Amino acid sequence: MDEAGLVRSADSAFDRLLAGASGVLIALSGGADSVALMALLTAWAGRAEAPPPLHAATVDHGLRGQSALEAARCAQQAHALGLPHAILTWDGPKPTSGLQEAARNARYALLAAHARSIGASHVVTAHHADDQAETVLMRLCAGSGIAGLAAMRETILREGLAHVRPLLAIRKAELAAFCAGRGLATIDDPSNADPRFARARMRGLADVLQAEGLTAERLVRLAARAARADEALAAAGRECFEAARLSQTDCVIRLDWRMVAPRPAEIRLRVLAEALGRACPGDASVRLDGLEALLDDVDAAAAASLRLRRTLGGRMATLMAGGVLAVATAPARRTGDGAVRSPRPRPGTRGSS
Repeated sequence: MDEAGLVRSADSAFDRLLAGASGVLIALSGGADSVALMALLTAWAGRAEAPPPLHAATVDHGLRGQSALEAARCAQQAHALGLPHAILTWDGPKPTSGLQEAARNARYALLAAHARSIGASHVVTAHHADDQAETVLMRLCAGSGIAGLAAMRETILREGLAHVRPLLAIRKAELAAFCAGRGLATIDDPSNADPRFARARMRGLADVLQAEGLTAERLVRLAARAARADEALAAAGRECFEAARLSQTDCVIRLDWRMVAPRPAEIRLRVLAEALGRACPGDASVRLDGLEALLDDVDAAAAASLRLRRTLGGRMATLMAGGVLAVATAPARRTGDGAVRSPRPRPGTRGSS
């Protein structure tokens, strides 16, 4: 799209996603995507009747020698647009494996803490259509289900804040062209092309996949369709859960599984996931394959009128007489030395479906 179309697309997303925001924190890395996001948001706020206060922040991971200088340049760019800016530093030892995931988690934690400190309700990141396409490919490689193929959502709640991605419909090249046309300086992160990282390897496949018709636009469309289907299935699963729920306390949920059993497998799966999530406060995620295995066991036991007890991700599911399924936090286990250990997810049970 041309620059006018890009501005219209961004303004529409800002209008939709930032309504009612008490403050907005822009995650500014210095790349073309985040620089464009900051410029577009600032222009939008200048045209809006009652825009939320805008702030910017740059996370210095300390992983490259130039990172402190790059963060200082980001501060200069934000100040040039009249925005308050903070440099957030990731201190402490860095892991030798899973570095990108650890850096991502640290980045979001630092941004969330700073957003709360300045009274911002929304954290805005510059994820774009190419990022979305890469995410879909990575989820395909991981064997994800519908929820995983929906990839990144425009808005999610993260640590009590709204994490907003308003540029998911815009290509990276369009954002780079916008910056070039406005004379905005940008920074290239060499890790974006480092084949040690999965996203960089996915970018290397882009030309081959596009030649076969698997373009970024089609992958983004797939994510949107998967999100639409996931939303409908999630609503049906919650409706079935509520209809089958017999009781719920702080530690135990009891369901009439006889009401659930006739429903399609995907709905049964989501009812089971809902029960597991509500029975264990905090991180309630389990891998899809683990959830599917548990459902198979519950279905088989229910069909044979047998009792069953299984644990998954720190929860215990018990199928009792009369088709009642009770789900609760799994009890602490006693080790060989007599110590009591809190239940922990088995390896491979955590993650997105």
